[in-house]
Amino acid sequence: MLFDQFYLQSLGHASYLVGDEKTGQALIFDPRRDVGNYLDTAREHGLRIAYACDSHGHNDYLSGLTEVAQHTEAQLWGSAAGDLSYQHRPLQDGQVIEIGDVGIEVMHTPGHTPEHISLLVYDRSVSADIPVLLLSGGALLVGDLARPDLLGGEEQARDAAREFCETIQHKLLPLPDHVEVFPTHVAGSLCGGNIGSRLSTSVGYERRTNAILAEVDSTDGFVRECIRLDNLPAVPPYWRRMRSQNLEGVDPLGTLAEPPALSLEQFDRHRESGAPVLDTRAPEAFGGSHVPGSLNVGIGSAFATWAGTVLPEDTPVLLVLDRPSDLWEVTWQLLRIGYPAPLGWLRGGVSTWRTSGRPIAAIPQITVHELEERLERGDVHLLDVRQPAEWANGHAPGATHITGAELPGRLDDVDDSKPVAVACGSGYRSSVAASLLARAGHSSIVNVAGGMTAWNHAKLPIQDE
Repeated sequence: MLFDQFYLQSLGHASYLVGDEKTGQALIFDPRRDVGNYLDTAREHGLRIAYACDSHGHNDYLSGLTEVAQHTEAQLWGSAAGDLSYQHRPLQDGQVIEIGDVGIEVMHTPGHTPEHISLLVYDRSVSADIPVLLLSGGALLVGDLARPDLLGGEEQARDAAREFCETIQHKLLPLPDHVEVFPTHVAGSLCGGNIGSRLSTSVGYERRTNAILAEVDSTDGFVRECIRLDNLPAVPPYWRRMRSQNLEGVDPLGTLAEPPALSLEQFDRHRESGAPVLDTRAPEAFGGSHVPGSLNVGIGSAFATWAGTVLPEDTPVLLVLDRPSDLWEVTWQLLRIGYPAPLGWLRGGVSTWRTSGRPIAAIPQITVHELEERLERGDVHLLDVRQPAEWANGHAPGATHITGAELPGRLDDVDDSKPVAVACGSGYRSSVAASLLARAGHSSIVNVAGGMTAWNHAKLPIQDE
């Protein structure tokens, strides 16, 4: 048996290749939309990708199932409990599929979603009846479970958590301790509240250390722990669009054209026609000068989450890049979450815009000491855009809390009777939020450099209620 894990930090996503040397066939599990890595790995091992499967209808990214099928003619699998519109082989709970020396047992593991399946994998060349690993999707994570609250209101989340409890008790905990667990949602994913940094775990380790599993004997306690909203990250707006597309079958991308380098005049014409400008530079560079009305989402590990938070749905964007070599990284990050390829990027970057004599905008960066002084004088409002758990662990006195994920729908809740200082953990998310506020017409915005990390290091006052 051959096995490979593919980790995508920007989405906290892992996908997998399971191959059989005897038949030369391979399965891809929970693929992302850019499938080149799977094709390269299969080719390197002399394998043919014969099957592809999703554990569930994902909320956080667009599946690569249809891309895999288009490039390889692989047979698609899917949960028999799911309402799937694409052509697939439905998999039943308890079904066993043999691929040479690789045995795959299907486990219906609802909780994160109703149709969720996990795959228990056997290496028959070693043992006919002892499983070697579990492709767990969101059923069991490193130190956590995937959240059950994404598909409805509080009562539906409670029902899902109760179902999750049954999954844990009757499907997962009976597995042998030695079984290695490879989740789809890993470090960086917002599908859990406390996912550990390792990319795999084992049933035995989770049995002994996973705090949520410790509550499994008490269904009520388990349900409460599963849907603690103060422990779960806020849901980015773009997640509402992903699941339905994945259940229907994502339209294949086809041949992608290179997003062009645009002259200043071409760029400005698109901008004047309403195309949003996405500036992917660091907060400090963006704060110093930028094209008026730009949204700032710096390229990095959180880019996809925050681009999907602030960009309008289905809208092709104009890019301002730090380096032309960033173009395809940014483009793929947008494509993975359902945005079209960019209209193009500004040739020469902000320097070209600045030297043209066109208007420029800026968002001042202030230190935490300056912020404290201004708060004491009462001449600034402080907006904290961190996640609920971060806020609960301590915040600056007098701050208002609106998570970055909620902010696009709550712009009118921001009091701009005074200048608004925006803070997060480090200054990255607050720069995203500050650019969104500025684009919406809030005229006096400052970004807190270093955020609450700097505030804490400076030993400034903290309030935890």
